[in-house]
Amino acid sequence: ENIFSTEPLIYSGEKILILISNINHMAKYVDGFVIVIPEKNLKDYKKMATLGAKVWKKYGALDYKECVGEDLKPKGMGPISFFPKMTGLKRGETVIFSFIVFKSRKHRDQVNAKVMQDPLMSPEAWGDKPMPFDMKRMAYGGFEVLVEA
Repeated sequence: ENIFSTEPLIYSGEKILILISNINHMAKYVDGFVIVIPEKNLKDYKKMATLGAKVWKKYGALDYKECVGEDLKPKGMGPISFFPKMTGLKRGETVIFSFIVFKSRKHRDQVNAKVMQDPLMSPEAWGDKPMPFDMKRMAYGGFEVLVEA
């Protein structure tokens, strides 16, 4: 899909070619994840996430972020639930907040289908490797971007 306009603009009788990027104006879709992970497993998780980033980007994801909790009880935020309470965080654990950005939900579905077919993501490639986190303590969902600045 071409995101640039290559149509010439006529101004005072001269053709002027203007390239206008509309990438920031495209509808976007985000897959979001919250994962509770033992801090001792962060090194293994980072290896897994680095591979995931390469595979998702290879098949067209626009952005891929894996973020580890650093300030999980910020002061001055009023009466809200913080990640430790929301996730049932225990001593020696932290929270991973991650997201993958796509052009649209359709694009997400196309990219994810290709990712799941990639040999690096096959059950055989991961079968003997334990997950560095408890899958039962992971939350996942797809989100339409409501505001982008």
